Amino acid sequence: MKTTRLRPAFVGLLVWSAGGGGLHAATPGQPNVLFIAVDDLRPEFGAYGAAYVKSPHLDRLARAGITFNRSYCQQAVCSPTRSSLLTGTRPDTTKVWDLVTHFRTALPNVVTLPQHFKNQGYFVQGMGKIYHGGFDDAPSWSVPWQTPKAATYGSKANLAYNRGQAGVDPDGPDPKKGNAKKAKEPTPKNSRGPAFEGADVPDNYYQDGKVADLAVATLREVSQKKAPFFLAVGFVKPHLPFIAPKKYWDLYDPKKIELAPNKFRPKGAPDYAIQPGGELRNYKDIPDGSIPDDLARQLKHGYYAAISYMDAQVGKLLDELDRLDLRKNTIIILWGDHGWKLGEHDAWCKHSNCENDTNTALLLSVPGLKTAGAKTNGLVEFVDIYPTLADLAGLPLPAHLEGTSFKPLLENPTRAWKTAAFSQYPRPSGKSGSGPLMGYAMRTERYRFVVWVGRNDHTKVDAIELYDHQTDSQENTNVAQVPGNAALVERLMLQWRQGWRGAGPVLAPR
Repeated sequence: MKTTRLRPAFVGLLVWSAGGGGLHAATPGQPNVLFIAVDDLRPEFGAYGAAYVKSPHLDRLARAGITFNRSYCQQAVCSPTRSSLLTGTRPDTTKVWDLVTHFRTALPNVVTLPQHFKNQGYFVQGMGKIYHGGFDDAPSWSVPWQTPKAATYGSKANLAYNRGQAGVDPDGPDPKKGNAKKAKEPTPKNSRGPAFEGADVPDNYYQDGKVADLAVATLREVSQKKAPFFLAVGFVKPHLPFIAPKKYWDLYDPKKIELAPNKFRPKGAPDYAIQPGGELRNYKDIPDGSIPDDLARQLKHGYYAAISYMDAQVGKLLDELDRLDLRKNTIIILWGDHGWKLGEHDAWCKHSNCENDTNTALLLSVPGLKTAGAKTNGLVEFVDIYPTLADLAGLPLPAHLEGTSFKPLLENPTRAWKTAAFSQYPRPSGKSGSGPLMGYAMRTERYRFVVWVGRNDHTKVDAIELYDHQTDSQENTNVAQVPGNAALVERLMLQWRQGWRGAGPVLAPR
């Protein structure tokens, strides 16, 4: 793995070295890190050209940093993507392809991103949703991770309806509650409360508001410490259910909310490529089959309101950084853990290899950035975040990382970068009842190329998908079987076989 590394203009003193990557004293002047994770946030808000979504604080962060238009997660569902990002390794290394496996089962001694900063002398604290669901990782933190408890709904009727499912992870079983063995058992349809609500309650009635309050108080505390800090703050909205205080719903005129233009499955793609969105059907009054337009408009309204609610909580953190005069020495990164479908391909939620699900929101602000406010189309991956943050802080890079620091893109957002980004998603079976599959997706500058192979035998190809973003940016037609594309498919297959190791940028020697 090649990378560039920021050379700090200061020299620190080594205090002592031990296992787990070594423990060091932080060097005076090293930057703080505010690490903001957002659940189910797709790149559809002001910074991405969607001015109809009210996101003034996300947009404010974008103006102070870089917006990544082509950022991709490694698997579009909560635990696999978070495990990959936080370890700096890919799902086939973490062995986390589901919601009930902890990455330390396969990687017991891996040094996570926050753990690496802790080992280098940072004070590291986490709150809200950082790792998935019932999972945590104690070695990652200087003090125990915490999440404030809060009601899911504001309405008493909705709370009563939902009470039977209280505490159950909307994405799947919670291993802490002993129901991990039920991972293959579907959650009963319509067993949870409604998919959206706009109660007239204050921001801190819900979890994200409480997390924001805790983060603000924590910033005041850590600003007094001698060591630099790495503060990880996780917001759960706009994850289902689409819950936000009424004032955020009132920001939108439902009559102006546009529905997805491609309400049909990709033509020529295998049936299993896109799932309809079973996660959504766990909520009250959501029917099977295609979602009626009126309901789809309500769901999108709720999703946008939840973004605006989360945005306001981010604003509280940015305001406190300014009040404490910390912005000048704090790196701020905000990422949505994967994309999300809002009716595209007549489907909802994530759980696929398509552009809607794997293309992610990623904003990064670095003190003194000369290119602040720029956007980049360079292909980056979530496994690149770990080496990038370490690079920017002047920290050594652990040998286990499977990504590349994209610091050079911050200095020159238009420069040539990776030739491809890679994602994957499993399916229980293939065509004609064949065994379990893994779909490996490769996103190049122009194409999305997906190869579905046997989970236990990658030489057995069950299906291939090819979408040309130059003529089909919505990925509506799989053209892999078009006779005239045979040479293109062969060329992309060769590139696909070279994998992520063959797609890295060419970097100048240090």
